Amino acid sequence: MASSSKSQILVVGGAGYIGSHTVKQLMAAGHDVVVLDNLVYGHKDILDAALKVEFIEGDIGDRPLLDKIFSTHDIGAVMHFAAYAYVGESVTAPAKYYQNNVVATLSLLDAMVAADVKNFVFSSTCASYGVPQTIPIPEDHPQNPINPYGATKLMVERILQDYGPAYGLKSIIFRYFNAAGADPDGQLGEDHNPETHLIPLTLQAALGIRDNIAIFGTDYPTDDGTCIRDYIHVCDLADAHILGVEHLLKGGESDIFNLGNGLGFSVKQVIESARRVTGKEIIAIEQDRRAGDPPALIGSADKARQKLGWNPQYADIDQIMTHAWQWHQKRHG
Repeated sequence: MASSSKSQILVVGGAGYIGSHTVKQLMAAGHDVVVLDNLVYGHKDILDAALKVEFIEGDIGDRPLLDKIFSTHDIGAVMHFAAYAYVGESVTAPAKYYQNNVVATLSLLDAMVAADVKNFVFSSTCASYGVPQTIPIPEDHPQNPINPYGATKLMVERILQDYGPAYGLKSIIFRYFNAAGADPDGQLGEDHNPETHLIPLTLQAALGIRDNIAIFGTDYPTDDGTCIRDYIHVCDLADAHILGVEHLLKGGESDIFNLGNGLGFSVKQVIESARRVTGKEIIAIEQDRRAGDPPALIGSADKARQKLGWNPQYADIDQIMTHAWQWHQKRHG
């Protein structure tokens, strides 16, 4: 394998929300980056405006393209952000999710094995745990996903655990909680279509793009009756990925880490934060619960702190909200 100082890092899904932030921080840390993205959900215009990075439009299921990339570049590690990630859609269109998140990922892994690329950083999800038995959730919590999205991520985790001893493929698996916020410089941010995440939906209401924000369920066993989630700043997620890939490039072993703040904020607390940060009224409409929403999802990230030296910088919800608001005003204002 090429040395970590010379080898390039292939970021698949690098034009998406978390991928683009990671690309920026990889480049700032001195890494040579190549982005592969099919632009189904990624935004090349955002990437081009922020970064001068080698970009290849294509799909991780395209094996000839992957073979060409690995034969013409000095790839030492791959980061995978190219999954489909809409939980509701995964229930109504599971074939799309199994095809992209599992079958196409197998194509990528097999191309890596054939090219003798040994280091892989995988974006997994707290959705692989299902309904939590304990809070905060540790990495050894049972994994019983309750939707196809979570199931596809768990399948890839198990594939990686089999590919390691069989083919020498080392992997760092990161199970995210709720990615949030935006690049503090204002160059990058969240822009999904359709948008399903609470913070951008609330900020769209603040901008007048939507009339209100819905609160799904106010009768949960929490302090204010609304669901609690663990929001982790996207730049803190990106930092963890850099620590993870550098761990592998230096010869470290495979491992699995939660990425969260260990702090939970309720739906009502998030909306109140948006009102404080934006100075807008933001009308909230209370509706019935959605099926499959656990009352609370909070992760323990102690392992990532201890083993990787990861130290999230943006734990405060108002700080996360402020960065997101700066971006949304720029993008949609």
